[in-house]
Amino acid sequence: MSLPSFLHSNFISLVIASISVAAAEEVPVTGLAPEITDLNSEDVSFQLEKDLPYLKKPFLNPSPGDRNDDIPVGTLGADGGNKNAVLAFAEEIAAGDHGEVDSLLLCKDGKLIFESYYRRGRVNYPHYQMSITKSYTAMAVGRAIQLGHLTMEDLEKPVVDFLKEIDRNQLVEGADQITLAEAMNMHSGIRISKLKAAGLMKTPEMLRDQGQVQTYLTHSQPIPPSPRDYKYQGSDPSMTMQVVEVTTPGTSWKFLEKELLGKMGIRNFAWQEDISGLPKSAAGSSMRSRDMLKWGLLVMNDGQWKGEQIVPAEFVELATSRIHTNPQGTSYGFFWWRHDAPVEDQTFDCISGRGAGGQFILMFPEIDLIAIVTAHNKGMGKMLKTLPERVVPGFLK
Repeated sequence: MSLPSFLHSNFISLVIASISVAAAEEVPVTGLAPEITDLNSEDVSFQLEKDLPYLKKPFLNPSPGDRNDDIPVGTLGADGGNKNAVLAFAEEIAAGDHGEVDSLLLCKDGKLIFESYYRRGRVNYPHYQMSITKSYTAMAVGRAIQLGHLTMEDLEKPVVDFLKEIDRNQLVEGADQITLAEAMNMHSGIRISKLKAAGLMKTPEMLRDQGQVQTYLTHSQPIPPSPRDYKYQGSDPSMTMQVVEVTTPGTSWKFLEKELLGKMGIRNFAWQEDISGLPKSAAGSSMRSRDMLKWGLLVMNDGQWKGEQIVPAEFVELATSRIHTNPQGTSYGFFWWRHDAPVEDQTFDCISGRGAGGQFILMFPEIDLIAIVTAHNKGMGKMLKTLPERVVPGFLK
């Protein structure tokens, strides 16, 4: 089968076995989790994921197996956590009490101690990721800094200073002042009406390469001086990926594959192509649940992976910091979220990557706990609130 246009062919290396995805049921893996067999790159997409058959029964493992993927494993209870409480919560998830959840993984003190799959969840199938793709994009900037293609000082440099193909004569007032840091914190100030945006999409040839950013900065309302209002939108991560494209060797595709994902041993994944021809940055990646955990471990270990500093600790701290805080008390750094999660009569610092449908990397640094959730809810679901309430108490001494 030919590769769909929205997948980058160099990005996929998936398990080949004996039966088709359409007919797949849960496949027993000795001591491990259910898999999809005969899995090809063409089978990984947002649309095809909807056709995955539900598991006949959930897979709950309080002692995950070692898959030789550089994720240390342990045992729920012996290595932390209240086993009975976690399993009771997992059974509720299986019953559908907490939305259309597909997987839940728990990692304590750097060890994966609980792994579970439900509905469309499979250990080897990359789950489509919405806005959490922004979080991965931020780490690409950090990797570029670690390798010397960018500097921490460059974060305060205007985006257009990196993009030599931009025609500054066409820019709206103030567009040449938007810094990379402001783009990654959703403070670009770009404002384009939905009607105008719909019209611009009718000329996709104008949006290729740096034409995408040119269009944003030409057709926006004038950009006010800093500090600007926060607005969660796709233009800001798109500008960020353009900076990765022009500052790193080769292409942004190859840079992501080799220097970031490859460093963490993430090889079974997909990434959609933006209209610019670059990797989508606002949404569009697909990651396995265990590989989502690797992103959490990278953050919790201050940018280190297997002892190697692949993203500067200074950048990770800034990216996950409370640069902007909304009236509800939820904060935003560089495409990563942070908030205080209520747990009984306490609150716990929670760093998170979040995606619509219910994709979460939830990190609780105070107790060295990471929770991974994938789901296919119509909205975000309630796990952002429910999981800390139900899981964190079992990890308190």
